[in-house]
Amino acid sequence: MVVAPDGAAFTTIGRVMLAQHPRFRVAHGASRTLATYPGGMPRRSPLTLAALATSAVPGLDVTHAAALGGTGGDVDSALLSTRDGRTLVIRVPRTPAAESEQSADLVAIRALSDGVRARLPFGVPRMLGQAPLDGTRAIVSEFVDGTPLSLDRLTPSLAASIGRAIAAIHALPTSVVADVGLPQLRAIDVMREAVTTLDRSAATGLVPAALLRRWEVAAEDSSLWQFTPTVVNGALSASSFLAVGDSVTGLLGWARLQVGDPARDLFWMLGSSNPDVADAGLDAYHQARGVLDRELGRRAAFAAELELARWLLHGTERRSTEIVDDAVEMLHALLDRVSGDLLNPLAGEQPARAGLDEVQELLDRDR
Repeated sequence: MVVAPDGAAFTTIGRVMLAQHPRFRVAHGASRTLATYPGGMPRRSPLTLAALATSAVPGLDVTHAAALGGTGGDVDSALLSTRDGRTLVIRVPRTPAAESEQSADLVAIRALSDGVRARLPFGVPRMLGQAPLDGTRAIVSEFVDGTPLSLDRLTPSLAASIGRAIAAIHALPTSVVADVGLPQLRAIDVMREAVTTLDRSAATGLVPAALLRRWEVAAEDSSLWQFTPTVVNGALSASSFLAVGDSVTGLLGWARLQVGDPARDLFWMLGSSNPDVADAGLDAYHQARGVLDRELGRRAAFAAELELARWLLHGTERRSTEIVDDAVEMLHALLDRVSGDLLNPLAGEQPARAGLDEVQELLDRDR
């Protein structure tokens, strides 16, 4: 069992959450495979992408190009070798969603100055150039070495490296986000988002009443929302990280960079079926961070459970019976796991609950 610095236990409920479910991941920022651009454009070959790269980066001399990643997805990409010995990556979005993601990612990456990058114990891709193409754009960036990770392949030692990497992000000054106009959420804003998700999912009539009550009690627990917002990546999962051996070497995907709840970057680790993975990652995070956040574990568990509600809402918005049925099945599976689980409540064991107005007054007083 993972123990926070104040002795509060991290819930084990999240360990068996389906956070890496191939469809559920869409609900929390995973790459979406949506309809392609009109006309069903064919995939661009590595040679075509290499030619685009020379337009994006003046003077670039590409000596070799190879496909990067699989044949699916909503981005065409290639790995490029240059005559001066560099290894670069070119990516071209294939869908409107991917284009929006790329644009947001560029804003965030530009906010990561050399000084900011020096504080991070891993690489972040640096954009070298761009070129317009068919209503979108090709982006050429530096290649960050490492193997993409998956949750089921994490080891405790690798999870510890991830925990330290996340702690480094959270230690960045909030001005990194503020100076480029990215979102800055207060604790009360995080709470309101949770309540909105709760209310919208309740309106579907598909969430078990016992789960709704569990979430309502958590949302009304004023102690849960007494935390200091930090810089957060905002959309982390195991696949966000690159690693060599047991060390994180890079982090991809910065489109949701913001100031917010640090639990948002940590909850996905609770999805590991191996308890040692989450233990190692969260313990390393606390040791590196050195900051007391009494309810971080409970907020992480709450965030993990609310992702199921977001998946349900995603299904209703898409009018997808398949997604809705999938979400309902997972919600009932969650209910089976938490029913009578007195050792891992989302709220404190003796919560000092208050109405939402009282919570807002408390948090606003601390701004």
